[in-house]
Amino acid sequence: MTGPNPPVFTRTDPGLGTFSLRPVDPAADARLLHGWVTHPKAVFWLMQDAGPDDVREEFLRIDADPYHDAFLGLRDGVPAFLMERYDPAHRELVGVHRAAPGDIGMHFLTAPTSTPVHGFTLAVITTVMEMLFADPAVRRVVVEPDVRNTAVHALNKAVGFEVQRTVSLPAKEARLSTCTREQFLAARGATR
Repeated sequence: MTGPNPPVFTRTDPGLGTFSLRPVDPAADARLLHGWVTHPKAVFWLMQDAGPDDVREEFLRIDADPYHDAFLGLRDGVPAFLMERYDPAHRELVGVHRAAPGDIGMHFLTAPTSTPVHGFTLAVITTVMEMLFADPAVRRVVVEPDVRNTAVHALNKAVGFEVQRTVSLPAKEARLSTCTREQFLAARGATR
């Protein structure tokens, strides 16, 4: 299922198949995404109490925002993850992080599953990072995961992120972390 929007990026993982990303279609994808962002494992997504209309409205807002966009990730054509990309000079980290030219912000979420696949989340974050760095203007990825989200801290480290500091954001205490293209490539070489 590729949905109404065609993929804008595709990567093949030797052990886990084809991963691709396409822009979220707020109307067509809202029901699916509602199940993901309100699932107990998505507590750090901060949408636990959202209704289906709230989710659709949130993705309509993102779709209209020139500094923020959302992508549905697919594994072998089946929806499997969500990625948001934002300009940290205008969203999320304004007043907290001095964005440099070439900075891009990112969030990602894997779909809930009762049958986890070993290495899947690492393949997802690798796909997300490769998509972001496919844009030659991107020099560094910036993230701000909740300090309590130890699983994502380990994944971030695995792909080259370096913690800069803890920052206070409106809804959380976050571990501001960055990853340059060179750090990502070095981590990829170390994990192959």
